[in-house]
Amino acid sequence: MRHTISVLLQNEAGALSRVAGLFSARGYNIESLSVAPTNDVTVSRLTLVTTGTDAVIGQINKQLSKLVDVVALVDLTVEERFARELLLLKVSAEGEQRDAVRDLVTEAHARILEDTDTTYTVQLAGTSDEVDTFVLGMQTIAEIVEVVRSGVAAIERGKQCLAID
Repeated sequence: MRHTISVLLQNEAGALSRVAGLFSARGYNIESLSVAPTNDVTVSRLTLVTTGTDAVIGQINKQLSKLVDVVALVDLTVEERFARELLLLKVSAEGEQRDAVRDLVTEAHARILEDTDTTYTVQLAGTSDEVDTFVLGMQTIAEIVEVVRSGVAAIERGKQCLAID
């Protein structure tokens, strides 16, 4: 099962490396990773997606909690949350393909960032499933030149929040 884990991490050199090393040393894979500053300059928020049984994820969470750089963490898989991913996609399209690309962009609530004679650069923010569906749909109507995905960013719904204790 896919799990989304959000971690508040001290904003220090090597902190991300230690998290990645924990996964690498135990043979766990990180499917998606997003790290950015928070409103507190001393702390960054790391959101990662990994797969495993509940027992494996429980072990990962325990190991993460033991890292010196980890301030707080939550497995957002079991929480009510918002999770989004940013996609930047460049496609080559000519003739009738151009209309089909524009139609798909409109249907998916995406945005055209650049329109040249032969290419479109498109932006879409959505769930990982929405991004996957959009990319698959685009493959059927135009040649994909480049795909850039941000990785998942997630936040809890309602009053709950991941905060420094």
